[in-house]
Amino acid sequence: MTERQYVICKINEEEYGIGIEYVKEIGEYQNPTRLPDAPNFVEGIINVRGVITPLIVLRKKFNKQNKELGKSCRIIIIYFKGKQLGLIVDDASQVLRINEEDVMPPPHVVEGMEKQYVSGIATLKERMIILLDLKGILSMSKDNTQTQSA
Repeated sequence: MTERQYVICKINEEEYGIGIEYVKEIGEYQNPTRLPDAPNFVEGIINVRGVITPLIVLRKKFNKQNKELGKSCRIIIIYFKGKQLGLIVDDASQVLRINEEDVMPPPHVVEGMEKQYVSGIATLKERMIILLDLKGILSMSKDNTQTQSA
């Protein structure tokens, strides 16, 4: 029985899991410097310990209802395939161990780009956690072109 640890974050009331091996830190929201002509889900850039870090608003990337960003949001700093990025979420405050046997593949009704964002669905008693595929999130924009930050 293989288990992995995931940082659990929320967008609206939905829970998402990011493999802990990619998470460097979780911090409070800070106002970014805007980039000209960036995709709408790239909020801008911040300086994290001397590293210029692009910020991706997962709410926008997932086409969820937009909400004003502020102090209640969190930034999850990840390091993936040699790049450091920040993911803006509503909340991130828990780490869970999830057994591989509790993870199911994404349902077939998930079509197109959204399927690339999901690596699986974890079912834990009465909770369902959408496990994120960072490669899909960071490599594709809404129009199937490479993002400037990935």
